[in-house]
Amino acid sequence: MKPSLIYGILFLFFCGISQAQDLQEVSLDDSWKLKIQNLAPEKSTFKSSGKKKVLIFSLHTGFEHWVIPHTEEMLKIIGQKSGIFEMVASKNIEEFEAGNLENYDAIILNNTCSKPDHRNLFWDKLREESNEDSVILMKEALQLEKNLLDYVANGGGLMVLHGGITTQNSSTEFGKLIGGSFDYHPPQQNFRVYLEDPEHPLVQAFPKEGFEHIDEPYFYKNAYDKGDFKPLLYFKNSEIEKQRNGQTDPREKIYVAWIRSEGDGKVFYASPSHNAQSFENPDLLQFYLDGMQYVIGDVECDETPVGR
Repeated sequence: MKPSLIYGILFLFFCGISQAQDLQEVSLDDSWKLKIQNLAPEKSTFKSSGKKKVLIFSLHTGFEHWVIPHTEEMLKIIGQKSGIFEMVASKNIEEFEAGNLENYDAIILNNTCSKPDHRNLFWDKLREESNEDSVILMKEALQLEKNLLDYVANGGGLMVLHGGITTQNSSTEFGKLIGGSFDYHPPQQNFRVYLEDPEHPLVQAFPKEGFEHIDEPYFYKNAYDKGDFKPLLYFKNSEIEKQRNGQTDPREKIYVAWIRSEGDGKVFYASPSHNAQSFENPDLLQFYLDGMQYVIGDVECDETPVGR
């Protein structure tokens, strides 16, 4: 039986027991790792420009997604199995010192949720570790953010997964870099994900009709409204239940994943997934690997912003 068919059967099972509910946490054990190893792509879709070093950054100071360690492990597996990535994992904000960022070809922000009060991951961590004057600490936090912005503008790759969009959610510049800021999400539910352009190179992993998915349907604000990104995946607003104050967003398409260029660098954002069960979809694993190749510059594709 094909892996994609097996995933479909498992998905229908989960739908039957988990409609509009959180999925049960999955143990990060050897059997799960082996499952992902077997489902991971056998080879990369795009020609490689050479082995690249990628930082998986998994620090959170705010909401803790139970899927963080699973996402980190999944990324290690698909990166290493491809033979073109050296994957390094860290939760140390010193990685964002300018000299340290230069060690990596790309950075992945893995559910790096910040606290709601400031929505600034760097500030949160510095305050946790130091009693220095708050003005000094904020200056340090803003410098770390600027280092990341400069890193991408100068040719670095940035991949942001799920809650990673909230890393610096109150920062106008960070929002522009990602393409939007997090607003809110309704409860987890079953919804269909559609392809914005079925011919785009970065969505060839999926069937043209899209796929079923259980997740938190993310809604966005701020820079998102300008559409300064190339959308890849979306859900239909009218198909999402239990929205805040009813359906307040006038747009029918709410994007699930997109790309954008920033200076000489590339940015890839994907909201899947809050759940490790999603990684049992081999198409999604291929999509992540393709996204990693995009941010390191291996993929020539249309990046025309939807807002134009």
